[in-house]
Amino acid sequence: MSGRSLRAGLCGIGLESYWSQFAGLEKRLHGYLTQFAARLVRPGVEVVELGLIDTAQRSREAGHQCRCEDIDVLFLYVTTYALSNTVLPLVQRAGVPVIVLNLQPAAAIDYEAFNKLEDRTAMTGEWLAFCSACPVPEMANVLKRARIPFHQVTGVLDEPATWREIAEWLAAARVRSTLAEARLGLMGHYYSGMLDIMTDVTLVSIVFGSHVELVEVDELSALAAEVNESALVRRVADFYESFDVQPDCREEELRRAARTSVALDAFVARHELSALAYYYKGSGNAANEDTMSSIILGTSLLTARHVPVAGEYEVKNALAMKIMDCLGAGGSFTEYYAIDFNDDLVLMGHDGPGHIAIAEGKTKVRPLTVYHGKVGRGLSVEMSVKHGPVTLLSVVEDSESRFKLLVAEGECVAGPILEIGNTNSRYRFPLGARGFVNAWNAEGPAHHCAVGVGHVAGTLEKTAALMGIGYTKVC
Repeated sequence: MSGRSLRAGLCGIGLESYWSQFAGLEKRLHGYLTQFAARLVRPGVEVVELGLIDTAQRSREAGHQCRCEDIDVLFLYVTTYALSNTVLPLVQRAGVPVIVLNLQPAAAIDYEAFNKLEDRTAMTGEWLAFCSACPVPEMANVLKRARIPFHQVTGVLDEPATWREIAEWLAAARVRSTLAEARLGLMGHYYSGMLDIMTDVTLVSIVFGSHVELVEVDELSALAAEVNESALVRRVADFYESFDVQPDCREEELRRAARTSVALDAFVARHELSALAYYYKGSGNAANEDTMSSIILGTSLLTARHVPVAGEYEVKNALAMKIMDCLGAGGSFTEYYAIDFNDDLVLMGHDGPGHIAIAEGKTKVRPLTVYHGKVGRGLSVEMSVKHGPVTLLSVVEDSESRFKLLVAEGECVAGPILEIGNTNSRYRFPLGARGFVNAWNAEGPAHHCAVGVGHVAGTLEKTAALMGIGYTKVC
């Protein structure tokens, strides 16, 4: 995952003319802002406090501060009524996604206590402390006319639901920031004939901000040739620790996979890769064919260490896997291959890399005499995703919004799987097997997707919103 902390800007919005009219109001609102800031701080999040913005001049200054502090997202806490000209200069200069916080200090005004106040000025001051909802339409109007996207959280300052929503926005902002910092390696070429996975990588950089690095199989093969005996022995030991290596796996094949795995680690470090998509036949070149037919264990280890690896040169799915990884959900390479109509569920899996950190039990390693549809033979992984709630994510090329996130929530369930040296899982969806497959296909995704543990559709919807791309949830 990205080593850089998320930098969240936080400011309150108020009206300077109130401070001299209503004693204690400014201090009270500062208190709410301080209270929010304290709860916003968490591991991996730095809060840049901009104070209480109450004039147009202060708004411009805060906007410049946002630039200097290199913030990733701006939380704009509407503490009381404020003029829209205290918002526009700030967000124009900040140039980052804006989350408008329409948060009251309590669920409702204490009407009885309020109406007993004899001092009419004090009554107005109390009312203004609950007045966060009042200026939001004014601000929304101006931001819409300025074509500046904004997002809202409406609720109560200390309400658990409010902070669940804030946590999702922070996670979505982290995904956006991580992708913008990511280096996506592309090694080899597309699987010939798979038109659905072919992607405009320039558009990937434009929309997601990720750097695309074209890397060479020949370089990986050269690194493999340099791996020494001690590194080989250590990596074979790693395999026995990380996997359930089956008795029929030959030592020669384990050493071959270990050599490529060690080389992959060096390769990824050399190019500072955050994710990798690959496919290469290696036909006619013995060294490259050896490398590409012994890559599965190494790519599975990398995926579990937050460097997701997608086979078949599936660029969009490398992005989907990285997004799920950022959310702590895993993100294993998969596709559906059959339907069990008796149990009303969908069978999904894939040959090649598996996310061993989200496996149900220890991932098995099996030898294959042939890689179906691919050159070579060697060791492969067999696993099911952990039983329980799961989320599927596909990054889909979309004619209207360039890309969109296609999401489904379901459950991975226990039961028989095919023991063929592939990742295999049984998934049940609220729409049923037929309903899910029809709804998913109707959105036009490529045939691969990423599966992660837990239900994270709410955060993925916010991620799409922050990136300005489309979002569809089918179940």
